[in-house]
Amino acid sequence: MLQNINPYKVLFLDLETVPKTEKWEELSSDLQDLWEKKTIYRRTKDEVPPGEFYENNAGIWAEFGKIVCISVGFISSNNKIRIKSFYGNDEYKLLVDFAGLLNTHFYSSQSVLCAHNGKEFDFPFLARRMLILQIPLPNLLNLFGKKPWEVPHLDTMELWKFGDFKHFTSLNLLANILDIPTPKDDIDGSRVAEIYYKEKNLERIKVYCEKDVLTVAQIFRKMRYEPLLEQDLDTDEY
Repeated sequence: MLQNINPYKVLFLDLETVPKTEKWEELSSDLQDLWEKKTIYRRTKDEVPPGEFYENNAGIWAEFGKIVCISVGFISSNNKIRIKSFYGNDEYKLLVDFAGLLNTHFYSSQSVLCAHNGKEFDFPFLARRMLILQIPLPNLLNLFGKKPWEVPHLDTMELWKFGDFKHFTSLNLLANILDIPTPKDDIDGSRVAEIYYKEKNLERIKVYCEKDVLTVAQIFRKMRYEPLLEQDLDTDEY
């Protein structure tokens, strides 16, 4: 039951990821070969060359992508949501800083991570990138040996499925039908790589990521039949 979860121990999050390199040609020859093999079935269907498919899709695979922004939100002591972002060109640093937050403030048995489609994307992507970069996994991401009911992860898309494994609902659609106001944005996830490599505008990516975190938190509140949260702009805590 969602009502049994301590809302002050929930960390809402969202990731923005991009291909490891701007161009497929910048990959090593070994990685180019491995990319061709990994994506051959998806590319063959639409007859897309590996380079073009890389630039448009590599960011969704931890083996060929990297994280450029992690935005998190938590309910503060004044019962508002406080949002913080780890972002930049140094993926190792932002992951170490994020791991530090988990290890310092979200390490207890009550702590929970919450994201939309988090179990399919955000949580495993984080763990894989940390392992690749040899960053020790915080307790909330270290799932080795844990039984399904012991995994401290909430996924708002999974909650909305109500056991229907075939059903996919986007974050924006779910927010809309639950009457959650969301700011109109000039970008979506498909443009993050372009904004990162072409515009080099990390701030714009951060703002977009933080909006999604706020939306995830509001959906969580709606699913608990609770009023929507106001954003806390005080940055002293954490």
